[in-house]
Amino acid sequence: MKRFLRTNANVSKATKSAASANGTAITGRARSKGSRLSSGSTDSTDNAAPETAKPQRGIQSVEVSGRVLLALAGARVPLALSDLASAAQIAPGQAHAYLVSLSRLGLIKRDELSGRYEPGPLALRLGLLRLENQPAFRSAVPRVAALAEAIGFSVAICIAAPQGPTIVRYEHAGFPLHVNLHIGTVMSLPATSTGRVFCAYLPRETLDAMWANQSGAAERAMTTPAGRATFETTLERIRARGLESSVDAPSPGISSLSAPVLDGEGRLLLALTVIGSTGAIDVAADGPLAHALLATASEIGAELAVSSSASSASTLASSL
Repeated sequence: MKRFLRTNANVSKATKSAASANGTAITGRARSKGSRLSSGSTDSTDNAAPETAKPQRGIQSVEVSGRVLLALAGARVPLALSDLASAAQIAPGQAHAYLVSLSRLGLIKRDELSGRYEPGPLALRLGLLRLENQPAFRSAVPRVAALAEAIGFSVAICIAAPQGPTIVRYEHAGFPLHVNLHIGTVMSLPATSTGRVFCAYLPRETLDAMWANQSGAAERAMTTPAGRATFETTLERIRARGLESSVDAPSPGISSLSAPVLDGEGRLLLALTVIGSTGAIDVAADGPLAHALLATASEIGAELAVSSSASSASTLASSL
């Protein structure tokens, strides 16, 4: 009898233990389900929270090389090794090792006479590649080629660069000229028709920086005090007719016509300059050559305006 009672008691305890375990499991499942429901109700909030982007690993030596290139670009003039090292904030010995590698790549080159470092051929190619992706340049290239073929004179595309108006495309046509014009040639601001077009449209601070690089002295004025009023009148005339000419200047026997390409807000994007031998080229403001040049500049500006309007409309539509 006692043995039966002990056995029954044990069975009762086992039953209670099983029931308790079953209840715990049910409660756990209920809590899990409730947790999932609760989690589901806040999914949108959790997904909306931006995740912090982890910084990506880079190569330190490449970044130091970038500092060297940035220092050279910021100087805008060839630099000696010590000056370049100081600007890049590295030791001269360390800078020399980087310059050797950058020179091998063609990103930097060393002038044999002065020993100073300047941008290399690969740097120029990269710059031109970036330029070729600019809408104004892409639009101008085929039209300038057609213009040069039609009029029989060479045509240059010039953009604003730190040293001044710089030729970035030169379409040869007609007879060879005795002046050496090529990609990279910098035009004088006050002495060339191209330079005066840039003076007429660029902001004063941009012109001051260009002129400081061209003249080598920031305090040197572009014109004399006596000639300042005459120069301003010339710039007003350029803005009024969208054209400037030059005869036998700055090179004797060479004349030119230059016209701006403007965006929809009247800002200068680039300039087109027709160049030829004096006597062979007609630089009259009302002549056929001037009309052809102005028509080409106008076509480029109109195409850019249409592209800009289409881009703005597309952006607006995507935001609705």
